[in-house]
Amino acid sequence: MIVVNEATKTDPRHEVALVCAACGYDLDEQELKADTCADCGAALNLAQHVKIYATSAPSAQGSVTL
Repeated sequence: MIVVNEATKTDPRHEVALVCAACGYDLDEQELKADTCADCGAALNLAQHVKIYATSAPSAQGSVTL
């Protein structure tokens, strides 16, 4: 399951993928509630993979007097 967190003033946009730590199975919301991996049957321990999107700062605008 991939959870997308949109950018705020203090945090960049990022995605968190939740998978079973035992087998790497991509879990959905119902499987998370069941607390057992639907693929391997193990007690659910989560592994997280995070993707962070870096953006550039906006260019400065205005006039410069020399």
